[in-house]
Amino acid sequence: MKNYSKLLLVSSLLLGLAACTGTGEKKESTDPVIEDRSGDADAASSALPHGGAFQGDPLDDPAGELVNRIVYFDYDQSEISDEARGIITAHAAYLASRPGMRVILEGHTDERGSREYNIGLGERRSQAVRRLMLFQGVTDDQIETVSFGEERPAAEGSDEHAWSQNRRVEILYQR
Repeated sequence: MKNYSKLLLVSSLLLGLAACTGTGEKKESTDPVIEDRSGDADAASSALPHGGAFQGDPLDDPAGELVNRIVYFDYDQSEISDEARGIITAHAAYLASRPGMRVILEGHTDERGSREYNIGLGERRSQAVRRLMLFQGVTDDQIETVSFGEERPAAEGSDEHAWSQNRRVEILYQR
């Protein structure tokens, strides 16, 4: 009788979990999703009680390698740094293994330079990230690029700290 109760309990739990997973149908959304949790150490510890391994979409893992979704650039440059290459490589591997997933690569600049020059620089930055992703197996139809130049600053101000935060490409997933 004791084994029967355990079996019944386990079966009930499995049925409950199966009910929570839904029908398997994905809802398509055209809204980009950006989550920058790079500085959120508390989320990592609270999300995984007792040191357990994360068991969900790697995009949602607060301690995973896909948590960084911003690639930073040096002043007036569109060359990818070694640190940025690691971030892009992780996202490329994720995308290559999920052909239905799409991203928008948003290129941004700081306020220095003309509007036209900054739009072009933001485009060169987003295209540099795109080329590296394509080289690593992501398909062309999974990537969209756009340049906002200086129009959407991440940080306000006219100093090196603000400028360094604004020279970036944001990787935005569409779910």
